[in-house]
Parts: sequence; structure tokens; C-alpha cells
Amino acid sequence: MSYMFVKFFSMGLVRNAEFHMYLPPKKAGFFMKDNPNYQRPTKTLILLHGFNGDCDDWQQHTPVAEWSMKYNLAIVMPTGGVSFWLDREATGHKYATFIGVDLINFLRETYGLAMNREDTFIGGNSMGGFGAMHAALMFPETFSAAMGLSSAAIAKQLPEMKKNFQPNRMANLEFYLEQFGDLDKAVESDINAEWQYKQNVKKGIENPRIFMACGTEDFGIANNRDLAKFFKEQGADIEFYEAPGIHNWSFWIPAAEKGIEFLLK
Repeated sequence: MSYMFVKFFSMGLVRNAEFHMYLPPKKAGFFMKDNPNYQRPTKTLILLHGFNGDCDDWQQHTPVAEWSMKYNLAIVMPTGGVSFWLDREATGHKYATFIGVDLINFLRETYGLAMNREDTFIGGNSMGGFGAMHAALMFPETFSAAMGLSSAAIAKQLPEMKKNFQPNRMANLEFYLEQFGDLDKAVESDINAEWQYKQNVKKGIENPRIFMACGTEDFGIANNRDLAKFFKEQGADIEFYEAPGIHNWSFWIPAAEKGIEFLLK
């Protein structure tokens, strides 16, 4: 297999962007010769990091190299700062476009990866789970499935946050205003995955399949259950996995492998 660290120019960010990538061999080696995943072309999974993270997170904390080999999966891990992977009005702050357009086009043109919807997935943890579902619903013609692990499903809480903001360890109110804009309008905007999903349905656009997971002791479990319930009520192709665990890699590692198996179904 191959590992690479790549920088390329992103129009959405108006600067060089970076990512790590694990690329499995085109042909199964001796120890993979009976692996059914090598009886098909390589598929592509973009993995987004969480708040305070960067493109190193997934390779530092999880066996992504093993997953790449086992599942014949190109795994791409970009850096997105604390952007929530959203497009904002300011020049150089189009992080969703960076993921769903710039990065995808670069992978296609340079490596011949992510050439069709069925072979292209996106996932992430915490803020990255929010970003993964946001990007998949924003670019449903590109991503056939999304994986959100302990996703920061906070859209419905944003209007109340503006009225009664409580200082927290993550960020101040100014940060939320900068990232999400007018918090009073968050629920009826593309910040809200439910709104995105319903808009795609209205337009007759096929929504991606969705895998969600959250630990039962995670502070975000109620929001994740609520979002999963919405998707199920809408008739989405969704799997929601919950098990004992908190907001950490001990939960995300096994949950991610379950998610990868769902993506590849």
C-alpha cells in the first residue's frame, strides 16, 4: 500500500490545502488474495477530524492503514481547522466546497479516485461528523453515504444559545456567530441536516445513506438520537449504533469499523 501527505491549491480556501492518504494496492497480495473487497475497484472514504483536530488525528488514533488494506479503501484525511466544515461568506472560508468540490476533483484528476457516487463516501467524528453529514447532503450527487460518529448535531440548539449563552470550554459566543451566522435562522438553513435532507426530497434528489453512532454516556447522545429518529421517520436508509462509551477514540474506533462496513454494503 501507499501512504502520502499532499498539498494542493483549493479554490474554496484560496490557499494550499493538505491531506494524508492511505492508498491500497491495485492487486491483492498473498495475504489478501481471498479478500472479496479486492474483487471490485478501490472505493474512497474522506475522513474529517473534530474540533481542535487536524489531518493527523485519524492516523494517530485509529488503525486507518489496516482499514485501507482490509477494505480496499482509499482513506483521505484533510485539515479543516475549527470551521465545522461549512461554507461561510468570507473569502477563503468555503470548507464544504473544499471537501465536496476541490478535494474530490483533485482526487479524480490526479489519482483516478472517487470517480463515481457509488464508490465515494465521507465520515467524521464530533465536528467532523457534523461536517460529513453536511457535505453529503450538500453534495448528494458526489457522496453515496455518510458516517457521523458522535456528531455535533447542534443546529436546533443554536437559537437558544444566542439568547442564553453559557460560557464553555470549547468556544465563546463570537465563535458560533462567525461559524454559523445568524443563529436565529440556523434551524431553517443548510446548517441543519434535517432541513438539508427535506430540501433534497423536495427537489427529487436522492439522499445519501447514513450511518450514525454515539456512546450512551456521550454528552451528545440526546441530539444524535433525535437526529437519527428524524432520518428514520423520513424513510432514510440509516443505521444508528449506540453502545456504552463517551466522546473519545475508545468508542469511535470500533464504531468507525462498523460504519465502514455499512458504507460498503
